[in-house]
Amino acid sequence: MRPMLPIDASILRPGMRLAIGLSGGADSVALLRALEERSRELGIVPHAVHLHHGLRGAEADADLVFCKTLADQLHIPFHHAQVETTVEALPTSDKPSESIEEAARRVRYRWFRDLLSKVPLDAIATAHTLDDQAETVLAKFLRGAWTEGLSGIHPILKYPEGLILRPLLAVPRAEIEIYLRTLNQPWREDSTNRHLTFTRNRIRHELLPLLDTWNPRLREHLAHMASLARDEDAWWQVELDRLSPQLILPGLPARGGGRAASEGLALDIVRFAQIPIAMQRRLLRHAAAQLGAAPDFAATESLRDLALTGRAGQKLELAHQLLAERTHRELRLTSGSIGAAEIKSTKVTAEYLLSIPCEVEAPAFDLRLSLAFSPSASALSDQPRTALLRPWKPGDRVRIRHSTRPRKVKEVLEKIKVTGSDRIGWPVLEYNGRILWMQGIELEPEPGISVCATTLTTHEPSSL
Repeated sequence: MRPMLPIDASILRPGMRLAIGLSGGADSVALLRALEERSRELGIVPHAVHLHHGLRGAEADADLVFCKTLADQLHIPFHHAQVETTVEALPTSDKPSESIEEAARRVRYRWFRDLLSKVPLDAIATAHTLDDQAETVLAKFLRGAWTEGLSGIHPILKYPEGLILRPLLAVPRAEIEIYLRTLNQPWREDSTNRHLTFTRNRIRHELLPLLDTWNPRLREHLAHMASLARDEDAWWQVELDRLSPQLILPGLPARGGGRAASEGLALDIVRFAQIPIAMQRRLLRHAAAQLGAAPDFAATESLRDLALTGRAGQKLELAHQLLAERTHRELRLTSGSIGAAEIKSTKVTAEYLLSIPCEVEAPAFDLRLSLAFSPSASALSDQPRTALLRPWKPGDRVRIRHSTRPRKVKEVLEKIKVTGSDRIGWPVLEYNGRILWMQGIELEPEPGISVCATTLTTHEPSSL
């Protein structure tokens, strides 16, 4: 009796015109063979599709020949195209530069969607396996992903043009190779899959085998984690859809009530403070996503601190040109960068509440700062988690490194000949009631905290 590959048939439906993404590798060849073998039983019409990425030269050319030959042998319609991935990876006015891996994935799915719109197809199936799922979840975890990232590879992707399906997500790679050997079906090996310069390959060939010695079922557990994260994220999305219209407000408040049209969004601070922390974080990221930003954990915590403990007039600029400003009643979010005129006019009053650890830009002071706790300091539960970057003010004192007593900031600025308009808005960093950093001066360091500052315009270090 011939072996059967355990395909997830629940995501297929009778009458479906289904294309199989065929790279020539073991996984995609197994998926093609299994679906072709069960096409009558499942009521599907299989096609095969292959994208030549313009990489690996003659090896990729041979992959194309192999895939077309296999499709012809199985009497399956074959569609193919070629792209130049190295060119696609270059930066343009619409996107930054990408890695070859990122560009290859982007153009592949762009082509899939193009096929779905032009060829009579209902869906395209890709041969992602349980091992691929485990590698993806682990890679996302190593990069510091949120729970939506830990959801990994989804079994179904819905696009306006059609569906992308993953029927092999529960099947280990080892089982796939056994299936092909039983059929005496050859496949192609991509030589770049052994190159340890790629993060995915290092995870596959080094990290996961090491972790397998701790728990042989780790891959299965990572796949289960993806399912849990995916289902919980779906629940969160329903909650966000319910609450966000109540807390995320468009435009600016208008006299007499209502909102005036304006760029950006605002969060009602009073109501925001009343919801659980988990929802606060989700709501902030949801609002930022509407402005094209995806703040990481540190940035999200900085926004949360600004909303809950900030003062009116404080501003924060984060990655993706996400700007936040605290007013008396709202946290306003807009997209863009602070212009030179605004920098000059707001330097005197600008304040940035920083959540430690963090890496943030403070354009009002032309600074980029990185703050971190030492391992020993971060273990202290009563350690304050925020610092305030602000202009100096009369009465501020600092302890210069190797000095015997604190000195007034005004005296220090006079000593280093900072006068006139340059003195106005000179930045200092306050932590736990003490100034631990001042631009241009080396201060006595605060135990357990590191501060790294560079200027935005020259990218040169500013004295610590």
